[in-house]
Amino acid sequence: MSVELEPLVRRVLAPNASPFTFTGTQTYLVGYGADVAVIDPGPADTGAPGHADTNGSGHIDAILAAIGSQRVVAIMCTHTHRDHSPAARPLQAATGAPIIGCAPLALADNGPRADSEFDPLYEPIRVLADGEQLSGDGWTIEAVHTPGHTSNHLCYALVESGALFTGDHVMGWSTSVVSPPDGDMAAYMASLQKLYERPQDKVYYPAHGPAVTNPHQLVRGMIGHRRQREAQILRLLGDAPHAIPAMVAAMYKGLDPRLNGAAGRSVLAHLVDLERQGRVVQSRALTDSLAEPIWAMQT
Repeated sequence: MSVELEPLVRRVLAPNASPFTFTGTQTYLVGYGADVAVIDPGPADTGAPGHADTNGSGHIDAILAAIGSQRVVAIMCTHTHRDHSPAARPLQAATGAPIIGCAPLALADNGPRADSEFDPLYEPIRVLADGEQLSGDGWTIEAVHTPGHTSNHLCYALVESGALFTGDHVMGWSTSVVSPPDGDMAAYMASLQKLYERPQDKVYYPAHGPAVTNPHQLVRGMIGHRRQREAQILRLLGDAPHAIPAMVAAMYKGLDPRLNGAAGRSVLAHLVDLERQGRVVQSRALTDSLAEPIWAMQT
C-alpha cells in the first residue's frame, strides 16, 4: 500500500522493521504523470517473523501496484546497504527500468567481513555526479553527494517541491551509524554541514522514520550532538586510557543492548578521526595483551 506525502511523492514501506531500520525501509515513488522514479527499492529479503515472504516479492508487488500503468524511468539507491538496494534487481526485471544513482561499493575482506552489510550485486547503468539531474514528467531529481555513513551515499533533491530524500544520512528517529572502514566521521560531518547550507530543502524524507519538517534545525542539532560525542571521548581519555566498550557504557546510558555494537562503531569512527588529527592514539603497550584496543590521549 502506498501513502501520498505530497503531490509528487508516495511512500511504500517494506516489512523489515528492526532496531536498525525502525519501522522498515521506506521506498519512495516520485511522479504522478506518465513516468515515475523509485528511490531506495529496499531489501531483497523482506520476510518478517512469522511471515513467509523471504524473497522480497511482497514488497516488490506493493511497489508495482502503486506504480500501476506508469513507466518506471529510474530505480535510484541512496547507498548499497542490504536494506536499501538489493530489491533494485527484481524491480528492474519486472519493469525494465535502469538502475541509476549511487556508485557501487566493494570492500576488502578485512577480518570479520567488513563488506558483509553491503550489496555486492548492485550494478548501476549510470552513476550520478554531485549536482547532476534526472527529469521526468513534471519532476526533476538532483543528486547531492553526502559521503560519511557510507562512502557512496547520495541524497536526492526534488527540485519542484524542496523535498530531500536523505537515505540514512539524516533521520528524525535516530542518528546515523558511521562504521569504519567505509564509514568516515570527517566526511559525515562535512556532509551534514553541506546540507545545513542548503536553504532550498524544506522537508526531508529519510529511508527510515517520519518526515523531517524542521530539517535545518535538526541538522544543526546533529552537528552539535556529534561534537558533544567527540568531547565526551576526549574527556574520558583525558582521565585514563579506555577501550571502546567502556566508552560506550559511559557515553550511551540506557541504550538498547542490541545497539551497543553500532554505538561502538560510531565511537571508533570518532577515534579514527581524532587519530588523524593527532589528538588520540592506540596505546600499543596496553593493547597487545588484550582483545580490545586501548585508546589514549596523544602526548
